[in-house]
Amino acid sequence: MFSQISQWMTDRRYLDLSPVDAAIRLELIYKVRGVDDAEYYFNNISNQLKSENSYGALLSTYVQEKSVEKAEKVMQKMSELGFANTSYPYNMMITLYAKAGDFKQIEKLIEEMEGKGIPHDIYTLRNRLHAYVAAGDASGFEKTLKEVENKLRIVDWKTYSFASDLYLKIGETEKALNMLKKLEDKIHILKRSLAFEHILSLYARVGNKDELYRVWNQYKPLLKLKNSSYSCMITSLAKMDDIDGAEKIFHEWESSCTMYDFRVVNKLLCAYCQKGLFDKAELLVNKAVQGRTPYASTWNVLAIGYMLNKQMDKAVEMLKKAMLVGRKGWKPNSLILNSCLKYLETQGNAEDREEILNLHKNLELQL
Repeated sequence: MFSQISQWMTDRRYLDLSPVDAAIRLELIYKVRGVDDAEYYFNNISNQLKSENSYGALLSTYVQEKSVEKAEKVMQKMSELGFANTSYPYNMMITLYAKAGDFKQIEKLIEEMEGKGIPHDIYTLRNRLHAYVAAGDASGFEKTLKEVENKLRIVDWKTYSFASDLYLKIGETEKALNMLKKLEDKIHILKRSLAFEHILSLYARVGNKDELYRVWNQYKPLLKLKNSSYSCMITSLAKMDDIDGAEKIFHEWESSCTMYDFRVVNKLLCAYCQKGLFDKAELLVNKAVQGRTPYASTWNVLAIGYMLNKQMDKAVEMLKKAMLVGRKGWKPNSLILNSCLKYLETQGNAEDREEILNLHKNLELQL
């Protein structure tokens, strides 16, 4: 739709494209038609339209495509033309190098920005933090975090979440807990369930069940909990082998939910399957499906659980149920599908194998 409007504007002689219009159109062409058409468009517009905006849009496409060589060429050209005088292109390149794992190049970009007197905005600082987390560079992260805290009056909760994640990766549990406390302070201000869920997940990774329950009980009254919050708590408790606690949270959700969400069911179901509690798993599903149509993923969780437990007859049964209720766009996990087909072949069960193949074919026709 947007690309058609852009084309219509260009086709009208009295509506001349501005450099900004050309940049917007390049972005739309990339989203609708892909990078090749975006390149062709850029190469065929007039030099007058090849402004800082258009070069920036082209650079963005290469970053999204993770095309390092092409992005570097565009960045070099922008520098030659005097277009690389803001933080925007540098932020894009920092993002690209972080994805590529080339952290030395990020340091070079930072030095180049400092040499040109280009200030580090919030996006520069965040991108650097992301890069240090990916690299496991605690020293670089701490230095940048202090810069963030000194320059910005408000540090967003995601920054402290990144910090906690990094410290857990490198085994600095005390530092991770310190960042978690700072992250908790943001809940009072933001009252965001997403930040709440990050805290629950991080305390589960630390393995501190007391703190997990404290956060749940302390902040639950302050927030309008979503289904995802209950899912997160169930998963967190399951990670610490607290199945009884996970069941209590599930029943709490089930008794208060206004719309039944099988994604929450799936979290407890996964916990049961991982512990080999298949009687509980089937009881849970059989109760949940009364008067309701489950997601295919619910039966798929059971199928995978039975497969991993080497109960292939049950795995085949659950896979069939999943495929019978699969909606448009859904298809079974290739591992469970191939395992069931191979099992049926070794058992000489051509009838069930053919049935599964036909069900899979029907699902593919819906894609």
